Amino acid sequence: MLKQRILTAAWLAPLALAGLFGLSGAAFAAFTAGVVLLAAWEWANLAGLSAGARRLAPVAGLALLMAGLHAAGMTLSSWLLWLAVPGWLVNLYWVVGYPERAGQWHGTGMRLAMGLWVLLPTWVGFNVLREAGAAWLLFVLLLVWGADIGAYFVGRALGRRKLAPRVSPGKTWEGVAGGVAVTALLAVAFAAWQGLGLAMGLVLLAATVVVTLASVVGDLLESMLKRHRGLKDSSHLLPGHGGVLDRVDSLTAAVPLFALVQAGVL
Repeated sequence: MLKQRILTAAWLAPLALAGLFGLSGAAFAAFTAGVVLLAAWEWANLAGLSAGARRLAPVAGLALLMAGLHAAGMTLSSWLLWLAVPGWLVNLYWVVGYPERAGQWHGTGMRLAMGLWVLLPTWVGFNVLREAGAAWLLFVLLLVWGADIGAYFVGRALGRRKLAPRVSPGKTWEGVAGGVAVTALLAVAFAAWQGLGLAMGLVLLAATVVVTLASVVGDLLESMLKRHRGLKDSSHLLPGHGGVLDRVDSLTAAVPLFALVQAGVL
């Protein structure tokens, strides 16, 4: 398993970095669309469509929608990011109330709709941030990675109080605090690097804390759907690492919300 993880990371990391920071414009939109569509293929399974044309149909529908938005010049329309705000508030409501509230979303149609308000704003957010500058895209990636690293080490060392034991038993409140501490330091360093000044630096710090917490909900949402489906991983597309959604679950919440803040304030 360790050998598989290393081999996968050896080709996946350079490919991801080249696509995210070496491409721009239509090429970047196509690259990120490819990633999101792979995630959509996995989401269709989480929604209960396990094989055949029924599983490919929602992926094809999303692809057509994305192509239409890009052709209409709406890829960079930040208003599309607002889909993520009510969507993630509903997702939080369901995660907190699992499994009692599972009856509200267990139908295949509702889970597919959930995937639309999760994945489409993620794609738009990637494009908005890339257009704003590679530094902003780098920041949100570092934010999510920093939150994961801080949560892992602090949670292992100090974790006592379970965050959501019925969804993801390993996560703790102490781990969340550790992730927030790491990303807060990252925000201070980034504000100084970009010369944002005190006022904008405080805005970035506040946004970072909110987006860090949202990234935790993104992780928990996928864990909830996998638990409901009885799955360990979203797929086996990435040997040793599970599926695409397993790697981008936190980003699905962090990217659109941070892009919304960046487009409107920073």
